[in-house]
Amino acid sequence: MNLNKSDIKPDAGVILVASASLLDPNFSRSVILLCDHQYDSTFGLVLNNALPVTMRDIIESIVDWDAPLYCGGPVQENSLHFIHTLSDLDIGSRPITPEVFWGGDFDRLSKLIEQGSVDLNKIRFFVGYSGWGEGQLADEIERDSWYLIKGRSDTIFCDDSPNHWRRIIRTMGHEYEILANFPDDPRLN
Repeated sequence: MNLNKSDIKPDAGVILVASASLLDPNFSRSVILLCDHQYDSTFGLVLNNALPVTMRDIIESIVDWDAPLYCGGPVQENSLHFIHTLSDLDIGSRPITPEVFWGGDFDRLSKLIEQGSVDLNKIRFFVGYSGWGEGQLADEIERDSWYLIKGRSDTIFCDDSPNHWRRIIRTMGHEYEILANFPDDPRLN
């Protein structure tokens, strides 16, 4: 069933929504924000894979940060990434939508957080990332592994990680609604 009729193409700010048939354990039911898309590589962050730890659990010098931590993907799981909605934050972040920014100087961000001048609710932290080499994502889209939607800050910063995928699928139109109720593994149905 080819439901990916969208004219949206992979690019920074686009969200990949895993199709119900994508059973790869790294990406099943995932919602991924593309932060960078070039001819030979694509970089994204899984938005709906919250980890059972916070930032202060992984960085010793952080005392008061109860900010949740997410698994951005299976690549370089020892790397730290962040996105935010602070348009006036001067730390060298890159805009990926008009309202969402990616990365920047983490040390500068840390100092601003410690000073209390940054709202942690407007930042999301990730360990690892999702990456595709030349042609790989295009092949996966062609095989109907992903649906593409435009990224909006309310979709990107959804606080309902376990249900994020289902919520997005339900908003994609009538022809997608049945997919939101698919079992996690259709082979077991």
